[in-house]
Amino acid sequence: MQEIESRLADAQIIDVTKIAATGKVIFGVTVTLIDCDTDETIRYHIVGEDEADLKKNKLSVMSPIARALIGKMEDDVVTVVTPGGEREYEVSAVEHL
Repeated sequence: MQEIESRLADAQIIDVTKIAATGKVIFGVTVTLIDCDTDETIRYHIVGEDEADLKKNKLSVMSPIARALIGKMEDDVVTVVTPGGEREYEVSAVEHL
């Protein structure tokens, strides 16, 4: 119960519709990535920890992939350290919803 109360006390409401579209990967955007090894494409919506749901492609802003992506722009290549080793992704698109 204390953990929930603590999280609520620290919670901030972020209206992503008021964040200016900069083309950078930031909280609230949907990012399309291309796996540099397999050419597979995947889209993630970067959300808060409590909203994260990989089955719905909602990626926690605290995840290793999101942390590696924050601040990147379209056409940037990012290396992500995963439990299975390093993976390289190209940022194909950044969408501000």
